Amino acid sequence: MSDNKLWEGSTPFKENSHLFNYQKWLTDNHNLHFNTYEDIWQWSVTNTSDFWKSIWDYFNVISHSPYESVLKTTTMPDFEWFHGAQLNYAEHIFRQSQPNQTAIIFSNEQDEYIELSWADLKQKVASMAAYLKSIGVTKGDCVVAFLPNVPEATISFLAVNSIGAIWSSTSPDFGTESVIDRFAQIKPKVFITTDGYYYNGKPYDKTSVAIDIAKALPTLEKVIVLLYLNKDDISKFPGDFININSVFKIITDQLVFEPVDFSHPIWVLYSSGTTGLPKAIVHSHGGILLEHLKYMAFHNDVHQGERYFWYSTTGWMMWNFLQSALLMGATIVLYDGSPTYPNFNMLWKFSEDLKINHFGTSAPFLVASMKNNITPKNEYALKPLRSISSTGAPLPHEAFEYVYNNIKSDVWLCSMAGGTDVCTAFVGGTPLYAVYPGEIQCKALGVSLYAYDDSGQAVEDELGEMVIDKPMPSMPIYFWNDDNNKRYKASYFEHFPDKWRHGDFIKINSKTHGIVIYGRSDATLNRHGIRIGTSEIYRCINKINTIEDSLIVNLELEGGQHYMPLFVKMKPSYKLTDDVKIAINQQLKKEYSPRHVPDDIIEVADIPYTISGKKMEAPIKKILLKMPFEKSINVDSMKNPESVDFFIEFAKTI
Repeated sequence: MSDNKLWEGSTPFKENSHLFNYQKWLTDNHNLHFNTYEDIWQWSVTNTSDFWKSIWDYFNVISHSPYESVLKTTTMPDFEWFHGAQLNYAEHIFRQSQPNQTAIIFSNEQDEYIELSWADLKQKVASMAAYLKSIGVTKGDCVVAFLPNVPEATISFLAVNSIGAIWSSTSPDFGTESVIDRFAQIKPKVFITTDGYYYNGKPYDKTSVAIDIAKALPTLEKVIVLLYLNKDDISKFPGDFININSVFKIITDQLVFEPVDFSHPIWVLYSSGTTGLPKAIVHSHGGILLEHLKYMAFHNDVHQGERYFWYSTTGWMMWNFLQSALLMGATIVLYDGSPTYPNFNMLWKFSEDLKINHFGTSAPFLVASMKNNITPKNEYALKPLRSISSTGAPLPHEAFEYVYNNIKSDVWLCSMAGGTDVCTAFVGGTPLYAVYPGEIQCKALGVSLYAYDDSGQAVEDELGEMVIDKPMPSMPIYFWNDDNNKRYKASYFEHFPDKWRHGDFIKINSKTHGIVIYGRSDATLNRHGIRIGTSEIYRCINKINTIEDSLIVNLELEGGQHYMPLFVKMKPSYKLTDDVKIAINQQLKKEYSPRHVPDDIIEVADIPYTISGKKMEAPIKKILLKMPFEKSINVDSMKNPESVDFFIEFAKTI
């Protein structure tokens, strides 16, 4: 951690922020006086109910019935927020509507450009909502989407949300089985799909994939098609599939918002663990509303009329998060395509041309730009750009300095970290603090976060497990099809009872209060910002009959580099050949995505297992990261301790 201050907001920057206004509001309305951000944070986690009630009041949440209590029990995961309240997320978005102002700007690799006013957006959402209701979609039904990052995805989400139905989406670069594994769990009634997408200047036809997905979802009653590659030609699809343009031709002035319970599901996101199907994570209308109001206002400082961009696909939780900029009355900017096509400057030119105020991306994109010596400041003024946000992976020290030296010297770099699990960030930006290289500025308000050592003690200035010891409204209400919350509890609450262990290694700076993320501490793969479950890899590898067993880890190395080796144990009399490696890579690309392809494939004599029969991904990852052996693995718990010897030697080569 460095004391080299890279940026600090001017006095006007701080005093014009939502957070400064909220601080003043707390003084005027509740006689609460705070001198620093850390003081506000401490109050927000010490007085959990009072803080979230203040968020409700400050943002004047529209509730169709009063709540009985702010928080019933702080024991996780058995808490309940704002019991009795009924509201609607989409209603809060459209109360920001200014009919002639721009709500959405969209572009793609083909230089297609679309602007939707708030009036346009409302009309299309109303049409889609009317159609969904006409075919019997009601509160609690699931609607799933296999769409690029296009306006139709946002429109469809808001329509689904407005009627109290449940949304779920994946992007069209997912393989067939990967999509089915996700959507089949929640038994959707409607499937909204595309015929393909563009990436790196090439079209990818997904017609047959979409048809196969629809066939594998027996609960479907209707399929709606966005003709993205082959405009107006729906002939390749079955006759009962409907063109989305037909839906938008429905004329209605009525956009009615269905009030739902605070804890009613808003969407299902997916985060894969180490075994079984991807976890289907369910969030609530009210929890996501409060969290997104808080984060967009106080940690991103998004203002009405500003342009908010985040490079994402519909399969990443940041797409869901991006929609929340509409809660601030901002314009959301969507882009579909490769972030580096036709060159690495593309997104910066895009930002210059569209006068973007808030630019969101992944840490790997900034690191790749740094490695390719991209210097946007020499090409573009980027005058309207107020903030650059980064997430998806730890942003290294060097990349912080790169942003200020090569992109813009007076920009607010809001590195953040959270996850699909909560669809927000636990740690992120504050306009009241300075930016230091390698550090995320602060713990987010209302997030009672600490670094725990192995004995469960909170520590600062040393590596520890990220732990949250009090509930947040956007924590999952449950996992889909999870009897007695067994999988939910096992995912977060077993290591430190009644406390959320997120699975990240972090260090908290006692001087600056900043946080450094050191990567995943569990076996989930964080592949260039996309979390991949090891089970997806194993299920694919198991189909190659010459391979007996396998183990995969992803290592976050210095300088923002990633290294994901796959270790395979071949069946007797077989060897790992180039043909086998090609087969593995092709299978992973076909069934999942290019991100699932390992950097190296290495043959081993045996795969490490515990006595109880569990693969030891996390201990092997620690060994490969050169952590002390005695802190990395317990050989007494192993079925085959001799198998570790190879990995100890292999670590010396990394």
